[in-house]
Amino acid sequence: MSPFLYACLLSLLPISELRGGIPYALAHDIGIIKAFFACVLCNILVVPILYLFFETLHKPLYRLKPYRFLFDKWVNRTRKTAEEKIGKYGYWGVMLFVAIPLPVTGAYTGTLAAWLLNLDKKKAVWYLAMGVVLAGIIVTAVSVTGIGIFRIFLKEGL
Repeated sequence: MSPFLYACLLSLLPISELRGGIPYALAHDIGIIKAFFACVLCNILVVPILYLFFETLHKPLYRLKPYRFLFDKWVNRTRKTAEEKIGKYGYWGVMLFVAIPLPVTGAYTGTLAAWLLNLDKKKAVWYLAMGVVLAGIIVTAVSVTGIGIFRIFLKEGL
């Protein structure tokens, strides 16, 4: 698989999302602009896909014990965070939550939080997308800085 497609795939997957896709793309000499836009767009795709999943497949799958166990575990963790940290800020809270590029703060958990808080889907999608863009800017800046420092140390032989 090409490094570009792999970076896009990492951006679509939970856990890695932009934190995996953008650094991988940049480490494989994919241009900054191309890496940013491709990975961010792929990560934004998670939002409507997850909403579609919640509206169609979630109910039938919830009848299956393994799915119910995993989903409830994810929901309980997210509900606590959503109510404590996101609930009082609504859409802005969801956006900022997604914008912070830390583990368990990406598009997947943000979309679940918006769904659990019964935020208007159309409006939430825009705020979630803005959060992904902000996270993309942060991850790109940190990655470019880190890769630059690493290359300096390699040249200096440190």
